[in-house]
Amino acid sequence: MNDDRSNPASALTGGSRGLLKRIGQALVGDITEKSELIEILRSAQHRGVISSETLSMIEGVMEVTDMQVREVMVPRSQMTVIERNADAEEILSCIIESAHSRFPVIGETRDNIEGIILAKDMLNFFAREDHAALDLREYMRPAVFIPESKRLNVLLRDFRSNRNHMAVVVDEYGGVAGLVTIEDVLEEIVGEIEDEHDIEEDSTITAHGKGVYTVQALTELDEFNRFFKSSFKSDKFDTIGGIVMNAFGYMPSRGEEIEIDDFLFKVIRADDRRIHSLRIIRKQKQNNSHERDNSHERNADTANSTSNSSAD
Repeated sequence: MNDDRSNPASALTGGSRGLLKRIGQALVGDITEKSELIEILRSAQHRGVISSETLSMIEGVMEVTDMQVREVMVPRSQMTVIERNADAEEILSCIIESAHSRFPVIGETRDNIEGIILAKDMLNFFAREDHAALDLREYMRPAVFIPESKRLNVLLRDFRSNRNHMAVVVDEYGGVAGLVTIEDVLEEIVGEIEDEHDIEEDSTITAHGKGVYTVQALTELDEFNRFFKSSFKSDKFDTIGGIVMNAFGYMPSRGEEIEIDDFLFKVIRADDRRIHSLRIIRKQKQNNSHERDNSHERNADTANSTSNSSAD
């Protein structure tokens, strides 16, 4: 008596075998369009042949081959840099506040990048008692410069072969356009990579002091309004991310900013489908200033009224 369990292939349904055959044909060249292969893979996921995570990674790998550095780089204005003449306290503060591991060192302007320093390379210096004699050149590593048009798959290969994790992106005129890290490239394949410095998903609103907050885009409007004592309302959106996206009128990219009421919203994490997290600056000083002005006006009115009453 034949036991189908002894032969895994016999356990496949006719549809699954046909699907695997189509995948095999695609891999040996019968399918010439990338869209056809993606459609077959999506069908495989739908039938349970591959998982949704596997499909997402395969699609990410295929998309990376068509993407250029300019699409994922951190823009020039958003780069965290260290000035060549910065003292030890400024450098240490920058490392702690940003929680980054690599920093471009600039001269007079951001177009003058002299090298890269690694936070771990600075540990020996900060372990000393005397922080006065700091020469950053002793700790700088050579910066790697790449064009905006470089393909991500080529960049990833270069990162791996050169054991380098950061590159400075330059435009056609040689000016600095931004920077890109190996994490930026890998996240296009596997999705967001969280580390111990990233925001905990359970913490929807994080205060950083001086009116600056980090907020998860999926924070519900009721929770947002309770925390900030604001009055955002919408019949179409339930989250603050929906409000911000609607205000933009399109899917914003990381680093884009928009003002809504008394808040400045800056996108700090987003993909091509949704906003993930926002940096919020509440213009409290301006509000307080208005309140003080109004208070002075009310006091002045009261004083004038009292004076007029006394005169009568």
